[in-house]
Amino acid sequence: MEFDNSTPIYIQIMTILKKSIITGEILPGEKLPSTRELALKYNINPNTSSRVYKEMEREGVCFTKRGLGTFATESNDKIEEIRNEIASKLINDFIKGMSELGYTNEMLINIINNESEGK
Repeated sequence: MEFDNSTPIYIQIMTILKKSIITGEILPGEKLPSTRELALKYNINPNTSSRVYKEMEREGVCFTKRGLGTFATESNDKIEEIRNEIASKLINDFIKGMSELGYTNEMLINIINNESEGK
């Protein structure tokens, strides 16, 4: 996997896992890969995968059962919160990028309407 050098790797992995949770690829309460498995899957240092889970647990995205592993949140409210968080970031990045290209809000609305009609 190619990582973006502008964002820490652990944050990129967290985003991948969060997207998997909100899309249902990882079900609520499902066991997540061990830190070793995560490190192998993404070719990262085990300390980085450990940090991924520590940060996700701090955010309430997962929880650890001692001796059993780490599991995705079971809270539908938390899953919806993550979905809204990611959507907000995507929208803000889009608006910022388009604004840098000289697009106004009205122009953006027209582009979005035109694109969605074509789908």
